Amino acid sequence: MKEFKKAGDKVTIEDVYESCRHYITNEDDMKLIKKAYDYIMVKHEGQKRKSGEPYTIHLIWVAYILSTLQTGPLTITAGLLHDVMEDCDVSREEMVQEFGEEVTTLVEGVTKISKMPFKDEADVYAENHRKIYIAMAKDIRVILIKFADRLHNMRTLQFMPPEKQKRISRETLEVYTPIAHRLGLSDIKTELEDLSLSYLDPIAYHDIARLLQTKQDERKESVAKMMEEVENLLKENHYQYRILGRAKSIYSIYKKMFKKHKRFDELYDLYALRIILQDKLDCYSVLGLIHDHYRPIPGRFKDYIAMPKPNMYQSLHTSVIGEDGNTFEIQIRTEEMDELAELGVAAHWRYKEGKGYSAKDEQKEIGEKLQWLREFISLSDDIKDGDAKEYYDSISRDIFEANVYVLTPQGKIVELPNGSTPVDFAYRIHTEVGHHTVGAIVNNVMVPIDTKLNTGDVCEIKTNKQSAGPSEDWLKFVRTAGARNKIRTFLAKKEAETKKDTIEDGKKILKDEIKKRGLDEKKFLDPETYKTYLGAFGARNLDDILYFIGKKTLSVATLLEKVNPKKAGFFDNLSKILQRNNEQREKLEKTTSNNGVVVKGVSGLKIQLSKCCNPIPGDKITGYVSQGQGIKVHRVDCPNIKQKEIQNRLIDVYWDFASLSNLKFDADLQIDGLDRTNLLNDIITVLGQMKINILNIHADASDDGKALIKLKIGVDDAEHLNRAIANLERIQGIYEIKRVIH
Repeated sequence: MKEFKKAGDKVTIEDVYESCRHYITNEDDMKLIKKAYDYIMVKHEGQKRKSGEPYTIHLIWVAYILSTLQTGPLTITAGLLHDVMEDCDVSREEMVQEFGEEVTTLVEGVTKISKMPFKDEADVYAENHRKIYIAMAKDIRVILIKFADRLHNMRTLQFMPPEKQKRISRETLEVYTPIAHRLGLSDIKTELEDLSLSYLDPIAYHDIARLLQTKQDERKESVAKMMEEVENLLKENHYQYRILGRAKSIYSIYKKMFKKHKRFDELYDLYALRIILQDKLDCYSVLGLIHDHYRPIPGRFKDYIAMPKPNMYQSLHTSVIGEDGNTFEIQIRTEEMDELAELGVAAHWRYKEGKGYSAKDEQKEIGEKLQWLREFISLSDDIKDGDAKEYYDSISRDIFEANVYVLTPQGKIVELPNGSTPVDFAYRIHTEVGHHTVGAIVNNVMVPIDTKLNTGDVCEIKTNKQSAGPSEDWLKFVRTAGARNKIRTFLAKKEAETKKDTIEDGKKILKDEIKKRGLDEKKFLDPETYKTYLGAFGARNLDDILYFIGKKTLSVATLLEKVNPKKAGFFDNLSKILQRNNEQREKLEKTTSNNGVVVKGVSGLKIQLSKCCNPIPGDKITGYVSQGQGIKVHRVDCPNIKQKEIQNRLIDVYWDFASLSNLKFDADLQIDGLDRTNLLNDIITVLGQMKINILNIHADASDDGKALIKLKIGVDDAEHLNRAIANLERIQGIYEIKRVIH
């Protein structure tokens, strides 16, 4: 097997050519790669990396990594050119002219976002990764280039400032390694995880590395002995095989130590063997041989051959106790399965020279085999108005955290996140199946549609084309963003149709009253007539008024008496209004609520702090005049007030700092970190030392060793909250804290 260069080695363009020649023989393809190299040497001339080395070294490494995955010549060409449009101001026209439309499209897909029109850094982050996901779903070559780029950047991260090291490492763990796992790129995933951990928790990283080094000789001896025993078994039974010892990565050990609260010497799968055989039947017969010779550990057998992982990974996994008392994890697979396990998608769809190769057909095949990949585009279509953060959160929850595998009656596997229901399952099958769901049968038993599904369940959806469709109650129990957004879209469309009918009813009622009073119909159906009265009825336009009349929440008599008052009492009423205004003139200058918010020029309206964004003194705020609920105070960055129709109902509000003494304000925080013993206790201790009251706390740990903690705390103001966040960020294992907007 060919040995590839690793981190720390020097790589030249000749190394790229040599690696490519193992599978690319067409001279025109090689000339294109050479042309790209000559091009970057001119365009990037004089540019340096933080390490001081020429920038082109990074581009050559990217091309070399891609060649080890045996990607096509266009992909390697795009890898060399991936920064030239952004960093060297090369136009699209020039790129197309020099390298063609396909290479240019790949480079555009990889090019980083430079200046995005967002106020919030989190929006930039989310939008950047939404583009990565969608570009990947359209062309898998984009993410392969991204991985090569990120892998080399992580290998040279020591030259970046500490803050940037942590930010890039956190992003790598949150975004890149889940995708690498889903694509089966295990070598890349493992290296990215270990490198990220070395910057996020360097003490733990070096402790585990030291323990591995200390136990290395003992482990080698035990593995060698076990390998010899297994080899003798295989030879006696005339199998053709390869057998390998397998090393556990530092990050995977870290996750198990903190998640399962085990000591290093208690981890059973530090000792591991991989048996590679000729065909699938041999895998099962060797499994029986191993179980017959060694004592298997109950509950540790997994058959990923019969039921492959979502990334198409196939293997048999079992754990047995060796003759020396050590526990070994043994993986049994074929050569083809092993190649797929090591290189994932890159192995299954390696570049194949000849007329039969088509990148478009390859992408279609990938989409058909990897159901979750199609969800990237599906979710983008479902989530409207470009809400990048919602899309990013949905991808994380619905795809990366999906670990429940449910079967259709035909045996097709549908992958869902924990807590999913038959309704989520139905919408994952098809939107119309979801809309017309009337019942569900799970494992041959009729169940409620809000039943939580488990791995291995066989789910059959009962539909009826005459059904009224989803109800608002469904939103209370569905788990996936795809189902939730499809239900909301259906309900919004249904409400719009109903509202149209209600407006027509209201218009008819108003017409009848106008006729009854002998008023001018043209005038009293003209929107201008009601323009100055809209606010009094909590309406934005005449359609709103007609809607309220149709719903019977506004009396048409009340409306017309206000717009067309009786002459006899008009001047009396006007006099009373003027007198009341004079009496309250000073009060109107400044009205302060009991929560410290000032609203100028408004009286008699209830003022509330919004629960969705929980503004606190020091935050920039605005007021929203709601229908029948007074003024709701929001943070200016709250996404719930960004809708266009809300903007014309915003008013200026201010903090009255003089009235804030002894008031406490709720703040919702989300803490992301690496799961470990006493993490929660450390958080509570830090807040206790600051005399901050914890109103609510909820903690979860995911299967990949990440901790998610949600807190509601009482603080004095924004400065008080920022001090609390700064102190919490010093706790080992915490890598991000953010305020939550519901």
